Amino acid sequence: MTDQLPEGLPRYRVLTGPDDAKFCHRVSEALELGYRLHGSPAVTFNGEQVIVAQALLWAGEQA
Repeated sequence: MTDQLPEGLPRYRVLTGPDDAKFCHRVSEALELGYRLHGSPAVTFNGEQVIVAQALLWAGEQA
C-alpha cells in the first residue's frame, strides 16, 4: 500500500459486477492499492445472477 493516489485513479470509486471470484479479486486489488471500503455493499438480483456494488474511498480521505 502507498500513501499516494495512483495516477489516473479517482479518490472515490464504485465497483459493480456479478457476485463472483472476479469481483472479489477486483475489490481486493483496490484494497491493496490503498483504497478502503466505504459503506456496505449493495446486492441485487437481475433475474439471472446476483449483482453487487461496493464503494471505495482512497484511504487518505475522510468518510
